[in-house]
Amino acid sequence: MSKALVHSYKAMLLEKRLAPATVNLRLAAVRRLAQEAADNGLLDVSIAVAISKVRGVRLYGVRIGRWLTSAGARQLLGIPNSGSLRGKRDRALLAVLLGCGLRRDETASVSVAQFRIVEDRWVIADVVGKHGRIRTVAVPIWAKAAVDVWCRAGSIMAGRLFRQITKCSAVKGEGFTGQAIYDIVLEHAQKVDPDVRPHDLRRSFARLAHEGHAPIEQLSITLGHASIATTEKYIAAKQHFRVAPCDVLDLDISGTECPPAPDNVNQE
Repeated sequence: MSKALVHSYKAMLLEKRLAPATVNLRLAAVRRLAQEAADNGLLDVSIAVAISKVRGVRLYGVRIGRWLTSAGARQLLGIPNSGSLRGKRDRALLAVLLGCGLRRDETASVSVAQFRIVEDRWVIADVVGKHGRIRTVAVPIWAKAAVDVWCRAGSIMAGRLFRQITKCSAVKGEGFTGQAIYDIVLEHAQKVDPDVRPHDLRRSFARLAHEGHAPIEQLSITLGHASIATTEKYIAAKQHFRVAPCDVLDLDISGTECPPAPDNVNQE
């Protein structure tokens, strides 16, 4: 491993037209690997230092994410078949994702015991998020109702909340993975918007809460972000699309024909 080799790796990533964030994440992993190798005597310290100076790609602007409208979120919640055990589980799962803004892995780890009453309302206590940050998340009444229906149908009294269901409609095991949640969400979300992915439900929660005038400080805490600035970027809080700058332009030409350009105007 050498600094030149890492530069070549960076060039290869850029040739693949990967997103800057992806390139930076992979370079960070390489720098970390070099540091660990040096700490264990497997790589010369000077080489590790040189590799640490290989910088990532500078990010310009903010890449906008995707989120569901309020109507789209309601439609998604209504897709699972409420008459089946699997449908009850899937609806409860979607309700937690959309109603609480949890990440996939966080949702997979939620246990029945984490549901508590705090200040006269239900919460999911002690959710462990990224970098070990612990937070408590409020649960809307409708989401708790969906969870209760699932728990009664699946006879779930303790342990992990969400679990596998066999082909014979029997609850199996003690929970499942974030990938299983990804597959379940994708199955139902495609019927609303083919481009929606599981993490977009977390963003939908954040965006809809922001549009409903939830305090940005409380929203940041609920999402488990390190700072309010992260939350503002996450939901494009400073950019509005319902009333955008283009809406005040007095240039509406719908229903009219554009006049021909004057002869003395260059046309390209």
